[in-house]
Amino acid sequence: MRLLVPTETRVGEKRVALVPDLVTKFTKLGLEVEIQSGAGELAGFPDTLYRNAGANVVSDIQSALKTADVVASVRPLDATYAALLKPSALTISFLSPTTDADNIKALANAKVTALSFELVPRISRAQSMDALTSQALCAGYRAALVGAELLPKFFPLLMTAAGTVQPANVVVLGAGVAGLQAIATAKRLGARVSAYDVRPASADEVKSMGATFITLELEALEGTGGYAKEMTEDRAKRQRELLTPYIAKADVVITTAAVPGRRAPLLMTADMVKAMQSGSVVIDLAAETGGNVEGPLPGEIVDVQVDGGFVRQWGGKDVPSQLPYHASRLFAANVLSLLTLCVKDGESIIDIQDEIIDGSAVVFNGEIRKELQ
Repeated sequence: MRLLVPTETRVGEKRVALVPDLVTKFTKLGLEVEIQSGAGELAGFPDTLYRNAGANVVSDIQSALKTADVVASVRPLDATYAALLKPSALTISFLSPTTDADNIKALANAKVTALSFELVPRISRAQSMDALTSQALCAGYRAALVGAELLPKFFPLLMTAAGTVQPANVVVLGAGVAGLQAIATAKRLGARVSAYDVRPASADEVKSMGATFITLELEALEGTGGYAKEMTEDRAKRQRELLTPYIAKADVVITTAAVPGRRAPLLMTADMVKAMQSGSVVIDLAAETGGNVEGPLPGEIVDVQVDGGFVRQWGGKDVPSQLPYHASRLFAANVLSLLTLCVKDGESIIDIQDEIIDGSAVVFNGEIRKELQ
């Protein structure tokens, strides 16, 4: 069987689905590994490293797609590439039924099987395949660094001969993987950190990072798989009202809240932003899925006028891709783990009865199995 890794075609995507260090582990599964020339360059992996590791570097991607048995990518194959695949081929990538409907239809028309990392069930035996977690780790780390960079103040407490510099006050909204990593990074940088999440169970995790958990007098919204569930507008409005005093005192607010398959919940209105002090920073990691904050668009920095100056808002776009080297290494390990369920001794063993395959298969042998929106 032949595994092909193409160059990512989506603008701004710097990650790659295979790193040189793992080539031999893929070949041990009985796979012949091919990668498109230049696919790893933006992530810091030149063609020479892949060749030295035993991979075949190919230039004619269209011919390679026609003969590939497995295609691994970060983003979903576009419709043009999908149309070139042979029936019974397997694709592995992020692939959302709510945002990639056209690409999914193209994969179904090609009679292939398509597994999505976004739908891998959160069970213990699938932890090594959880690319949502590995990439959220990168996003949370990056969010804290951007906040520190944009804030015109120090993060840590500094005691100098010229006086004492008070630590920055950082508030993190959402204590999932990205939020916890943002907390940990901000703490390492010396900030005073507090965090809020609609799931009370996250309080212990927040406190274990050395941060303060913000407790609001609201009902819990514990969802499945460790995610929060969607809230009503009345509850969301009350939550925003209760959070406003904490937001107003913050130097940096980092928002990370997400509900899988849904628009990101609105956590901060424009009025809440305007209540912040001049020089403060808002980092919205959910900007690409509708935004936790009213205002910034993905990939944009917006200055909101407030008394005495402005508050700077940063809308996240392709955030894990801003750390392509390690994001790619983590993602490639997720690909390897998922492929161990699908390939043995060079033969396909895709078992739709396996709960991981069943949960992640958006398309199975040309049949669309997940509702498109």
